Parts: sequence; structure tokens; C-alpha cells
Amino acid sequence: MAFGIKRDELVEWKRSVKAGEVAFLTHYWIDERFPGCDTVTKVGCADIGRLINWGIQHGLKAEWIHYDPEHPHFDLFGDRQYEILKKEEQWEQISRFSLSKQK
Repeated sequence: MAFGIKRDELVEWKRSVKAGEVAFLTHYWIDERFPGCDTVTKVGCADIGRLINWGIQHGLKAEWIHYDPEHPHFDLFGDRQYEILKKEEQWEQISRFSLSKQK
């Protein structure tokens, strides 16, 4: 279950992904398969080659991509989520979801 985002943020993320941009969307999320993680960042890009190359730069494997037909993306959690958002200078998302306090 996702919460903590506005509809216009989701619409903009989808537009950016479809346009072939690498786009970030962080939201609160609870899933019992991932204890201790209460946020996820979806990093999407419809240009699969670009998404794979972006992932390689951050130590992510292509097989970890969620190959959604319209919005392919990586799901980032925990320490990896924070470290990648920091490298990508996604300060607003780090601050908004208090991700730096996880460290």
C-alpha cells in the first residue's frame, strides 16, 4: 500500500518515465516482506537501456528491474535507497521522508 504522495507527483513521475527520463518517486509503503522499511523509491525510465546503465552505476542488476509495460523501474529500500538518493542529490525526497535519520 502506497501513501504520502500527491496525485500530481505520480502523474509527473509517469510522464517523465514515459519520456525516457530517469525519474524518482519516493513514498511511504508497508509490506511485510520488507520488515523495517517504511518507504520505497521507484526509479523509472521507459528507455530500458538507459535504466540498465543507470542501475549499473549504482550497483543494481538488470534483473532487479520491475519490467512494467508502461513504467519500468527499480525499487530502492533501506540503506541502498538513501545512498543512491544522496548520490543523485534528491535532497527534497531525503528530507521529506526523513531518510537521513535511518543512518
